[in-house]
Amino acid sequence: MSTLFHDATAGLPASLARRVLRQGGYEAATMLRNGEQLVLMIVMPLLGLIALAVTPILDGMGNSRINVATPGILALCALSTAFTGQGIATGFDRRYGVLRFLSTTPLGKAGLIAGKVIAVLAALAIQVAIISTVAAFMGWRPSGAGIALGIPLLVLGAITFTALGLLIAGTVRPEATLAITNLGWILLAALGGIVLPATKFSATMAAIVDWLPSGALGTLMRAALLEGRLDVFAIVILLAWAVAGSVAAIKWFKWN
Repeated sequence: MSTLFHDATAGLPASLARRVLRQGGYEAATMLRNGEQLVLMIVMPLLGLIALAVTPILDGMGNSRINVATPGILALCALSTAFTGQGIATGFDRRYGVLRFLSTTPLGKAGLIAGKVIAVLAALAIQVAIISTVAAFMGWRPSGAGIALGIPLLVLGAITFTALGLLIAGTVRPEATLAITNLGWILLAALGGIVLPATKFSATMAAIVDWLPSGALGTLMRAALLEGRLDVFAIVILLAWAVAGSVAAIKWFKWN
């Protein structure tokens, strides 16, 4: 672990950027070796994609079920990996003293959060490749402009949910983190506007969903990949959640 924070060739402390990158690589490798996380990252989104493609839930919302379903499932990947996966992993790292060890290194809270964001983005790239390939075989045909717009939006979503997951993991007990992040995944996936558009809910519920980070990311991904446009209201909401979550996580994150 010490090699994460030192330059072995020069015998000097590694730069902040190198420390963050090495921590991100370590976190990503750990995540991809975890079977439970792989189920959450790959299997659940794939099952959701197939279910939406073969049932009439999204009928009438686009020219094909798979075109409407895929943007929401890609957004769900960010929620699964960044919020639930990182939240649970970090919560138990606190419990077993891993974070206490990291607190003695030059990484710092901001460096830890940045490293975890890098790990999430690496895992998300794998998720997107798998989901997109399966969706393409099922008939998904996004425009080049939609893809170019959707990628940075998905990255912003991953950053937002990583910050929120770390905020929970760094402030409550590991058992509570497990319960909160799993329940949050279920509620946001089913009712948070990330998979199903807000128009599928009542007017009152839709008004709430529009202000959630899940609803904002789902709206952004569908607008980008279905219409090739940027939803201004949704990007403002998601950016606000990203900033607020990051500031709160850095301020209140506890190492033990």
